[in-house]
Order: sequence, then structure tokens, then C-alpha cells
Amino acid sequence: MTVILLRHGVSTSNTAHTLSGRTPGVELTERGREQARALAERLAPLPIEHIVVSPLLRCAHTVAPLAEKLALEPVTEERLVEVDYGDWTGRKLADLVKEPLWSVVQRHASGAVFPGGEGLADVQYRAVAAIREHDRRFAEQHGRDALWVACTHGDVIKSVLADALGIHLDGFQRLVVEPASLSVVRYTPAGPSVWRSNDTGTDLSALATPPEQRSREPAGPVPGGEVGPGPAANGGAAAGERTTDADNGNAQRPDSLE
Repeated sequence: MTVILLRHGVSTSNTAHTLSGRTPGVELTERGREQARALAERLAPLPIEHIVVSPLLRCAHTVAPLAEKLALEPVTEERLVEVDYGDWTGRKLADLVKEPLWSVVQRHASGAVFPGGEGLADVQYRAVAAIREHDRRFAEQHGRDALWVACTHGDVIKSVLADALGIHLDGFQRLVVEPASLSVVRYTPAGPSVWRSNDTGTDLSALATPPEQRSREPAGPVPGGEVGPGPAANGGAAAGERTTDADNGNAQRPDSLE
């Protein structure tokens, strides 16, 4: 059985450089909606038979064009919801980077528990369980390999990939999962294998380092996303504050939370 792990497109919280977490009503930006339409065009020719989605709006809107093209009804899976960031929810990244917990999230994710929220180890447990259970159910239903999509969030996908790769959760920040990216895992009785990771098609704009970062330490991962806040960590402008007209939304790299 093969699952395409799809991260939602760029959201309004992404561009605001805040940690939206499970805040209701967070929409895709216009760029995020463009990504959703492009994903539908890219994926529609594949024999996708099921779509499973996080209950949050930005994920539902990301898969909507694909579901319409394939005439599929997405199934909501609560265990694929975004991390509960607790008291960190809604706060600016530039403020969160100053918190002592920030370094724990980077170096010891398995021990990180967000104040008033959940731990990243718990996130991995529920997410992996959900993916594997759906995969087994589809295998039993079809009696053969089937291709399906699970649309969820950055940290959720990274935790599933870490499990599939057999790496400790403390190393999951080494994985990159950009907005609207695809990662593919095939599950077999002998174990999972990762076929693709952070596939954004031919767009490589996220590889371009912003000029303001070139003489500084590289940005590190952030909760829910893949690249850190850059100058924002020092109180300056966030690294993603540049035009995204010619990219897939990944230039907004510190916005890649949730």
C-alpha cells in the first residue's frame, strides 16, 4: 500500500509568521489556493482511491480541487490534526525562538512537551497509528496495493517519515517538509520504504538563500515547519518577507509552521 503524505498549501498564518496550531478558520492564501489547484492537476492522473485529511480548514481546502477531480469524498481523521502547541498557539516565531523550550524542540524532540499542549512523541504515536491503520484497512478492502493521499501538517508528516525511515524522533528536524510538498511511503509486510520526500515538483525556489542570511548562521528548523526564523530570531525582519510571485510558496520559509 502506498500513501502520498501531502502537506497543506501556504496559509495566512504562514505569511504572518505565527504558530497557528489548531486555531480554527486559518485559510489558505491565494498562493496556497494556487498550489492546491496545481496539485490537483499533478495528481489527478494517478490511480488515487482514497483521500484522508486533517480536520483543519487549510488541509480541507488543499485537497478540495483534487477530490473534485477524482470524485472522491475525503475522510476526516482527527489523529492527523496539527500539533496542539498549547500556550504557544498564535504567538510570533520571533518571540518563540527566545523560549528555553525552543532548543529542546530542535535537539530533543522526543522530550519536548508544549506548555498546555501535547508532546511531540505523542504526536508521532497518534499520527503513525492513524496512517498505518488506514493503510491496513485499504489493503483489506482492495486486496491489492492501492494508492491514497493523507493531507496533514509539517510536524505530523515529519514524524511519520521518521518512523518509516527508522530514525529516532530526536532526528526528525533534519527532515524538510515544505508547504504543498509530497512525501511518499510504501508499506509492505517487510516494512515501510520512503519513495519520495518533500517533493515540490520542478520548483527549487526554496533552495535560494535570502541575502540577509548569507553572512549568518543557517536558519534551523522550527516547530511545525522546516526552516527557522533567520533574522527574526534577532528581532529583525522574518526571513520569508520577500515576494513569492515566482515560487511555490516555499520562499516563505519561516512561515512553514503548521
